[in-house]
Amino acid sequence: MWDDAFPSFLIGLREGLEAGLIVSILVATLVRAEARSRLPQVWTGVLAAIAVAMSFGAVLTFTAASMPQTAQEAFGGVLSVIAVAFVTAMVFWMRRSARNLSSELKQKVTGALAMGSGMLILTSFLAVGREGLETALFLWTTAQAAGESAGPLTGAAIGLLLAAGLCWGLYRRVLKINLTKFFTATGVVLIVIAAGVLGYGLRDLQEGGVLPGKTAYAVDLAGSIDAGSWYSTLIQGVFNLMPTMTWLQVVAYVAYLAVVMTLFVRGVRVTAPKAKPERKPETVTQRSAGASGEGSAARKPAARRRPVWVVPAAVVAVPAVVAGLFVALGRPKPAGDQTVAVSETDCGKGFTAPEPGRQTFQMHNTGRQASEVYLVDPSTNAVYGEIEGLAPGTTRDLVATIAGGTYAWRCVPASGKAVTSKAVTVTGGGAAKPVAPVSEQDLAAPLKSYKAYVGKGLDTLAGQTRALQHDIEGGHLDKARTDWLTAHRTYASLGAAYGTFEDFDKKIDGRADGLPGGERDKEFSGFLRLEYGLWHGRSAKELAGPARQLSTDVAGLGKAFPSQDFDPGDLPLRAHEILENTLQFELTGDTDEGSGTNLATADANLAGTRELLTVLEPLLTDRAPKVLPTVDTDIDRVQKLLDAQHDGGHWTPVEKLSDADRRRLDGATGQLLEDLAPIPDLLEIRKSA
Repeated sequence: MWDDAFPSFLIGLREGLEAGLIVSILVATLVRAEARSRLPQVWTGVLAAIAVAMSFGAVLTFTAASMPQTAQEAFGGVLSVIAVAFVTAMVFWMRRSARNLSSELKQKVTGALAMGSGMLILTSFLAVGREGLETALFLWTTAQAAGESAGPLTGAAIGLLLAAGLCWGLYRRVLKINLTKFFTATGVVLIVIAAGVLGYGLRDLQEGGVLPGKTAYAVDLAGSIDAGSWYSTLIQGVFNLMPTMTWLQVVAYVAYLAVVMTLFVRGVRVTAPKAKPERKPETVTQRSAGASGEGSAARKPAARRRPVWVVPAAVVAVPAVVAGLFVALGRPKPAGDQTVAVSETDCGKGFTAPEPGRQTFQMHNTGRQASEVYLVDPSTNAVYGEIEGLAPGTTRDLVATIAGGTYAWRCVPASGKAVTSKAVTVTGGGAAKPVAPVSEQDLAAPLKSYKAYVGKGLDTLAGQTRALQHDIEGGHLDKARTDWLTAHRTYASLGAAYGTFEDFDKKIDGRADGLPGGERDKEFSGFLRLEYGLWHGRSAKELAGPARQLSTDVAGLGKAFPSQDFDPGDLPLRAHEILENTLQFELTGDTDEGSGTNLATADANLAGTRELLTVLEPLLTDRAPKVLPTVDTDIDRVQKLLDAQHDGGHWTPVEKLSDADRRRLDGATGQLLEDLAPIPDLLEIRKSA
């Protein structure tokens, strides 16, 4: 994507042009000094600089990949801030040094010629190396911000190729570019981009827990801006400005722009009058004064004691080897070398104290039964990792973050007693937070509260469906349409109980899909049957029977519900499933039978989710205090989008939503589902015997 590629294109073009100018000046100086035999030494230094830059990028990539998620966020945030510092320094340095770059380098080359080949290699290496390291760091941070590497790498490659072409044209005198104006203009753009990178880096530090204010939003435009639109994508990719930004991000962005841009522009105005039009230091083909003396010395061929390829190969290979060793030694020792046996009688055979860090254990079931496998703290039964249903004779990986503490394996076979392995102790490595176990007793109070909510809702629903029946029997179909929506919204708000309503749900809110006669099938009943009739011109006489049947079924559900079986373990599952069904059926309009009120149903489903999270709040706050604030923000965002689509009793039908509104609503609901996804795992009732 060009939006992700543009910042890297600009940095590739600018850094590539800086490095290319330096190389061109070095080459031109040697050529004018008739010291062409020393050119391989320049290219050797350039190759070494490129090898170091690429190795540095590899170290950043693989080091970050081996870290836990929160550590990756913090690591990326720190490097983003460092990258901003480097880019800022580079912009000011080039503005200040552009006019004297040629003469300064020529002096260094002249000195290097007198001191030997090693000094010339070092001169070219140092001259190019800084740009290479800055480019690698900036590319890594922009790739992190984009969430992918293809765009940034493509943009950087195009920028570097264009820079190489410009430098060749300047060297051959087929191009004339006012480099001072070029570096000034690109400097202004880079400062704006760097401000966005700074904001992104600070957000990473907040996500990694290094800085506070993760949920203190100064800007939240997610409800009014389509994050998937071309203009939003362009702004996010180029400037790293997001629809949702914290106060820290906004203040840092504005402060950086105000201070740095002011100093940069003021510096340009101050230095502009000093330019001397009769001299053009940007042109790299000027003769180096006094070079003829060194040239005569350079014409003397040096005795070759080794093949010409040895030094270039070494300077390229050494950084790569060092980077490889750094990555290999810096990564945590993989625990995948540990194969841990699981069986009904012997759990954790082969388990030894692992190294701290993110580890992968190979769990092999040597028994005759499928088994649940947990890595636990035996003193608290808190869970660090788990595998469900490990079949006999199979091997699966279990990934867990290991820190200082006590660890043991607990194997729970399909039938029989749980077996716990001998505990091992790990020292050092910080702290890893396991998931506190949840029992049926823990869920008893939330379940009681929620069943009371559903029971009260069913009482209300019974009265509403009787009113709907009376409307239809009295021939008041306009009023029936209003009362139908009221009753259907009440039923939709009881979503967590769907799994316990048994056959009543099909009778009350079943769809016509799969029925031989479709909407005309005799088995089609309930709310959707009445919706079809009310909005397709059916008479009150035709609808009276389905209305009476709906009232009867709702009353029957109200009587049966208190004695129906409600598995406590289903309660956390509904936190995700209610809105998953909403996204699948309501926001696609799939269940619309003519009323165009799918968004009203979605709104009721959202209310049901709020109620469910309220009763689960004590358990979630103890285990994952950051989950609910994030989810609450997501819910508010979806609520605003839904509120914008109704006026009084009229709701916008899904098929009449604009493309932008539909994308916003789908995107916000998808984000909410993503943030709700951990709740079932956090509150899962795990087997212990």
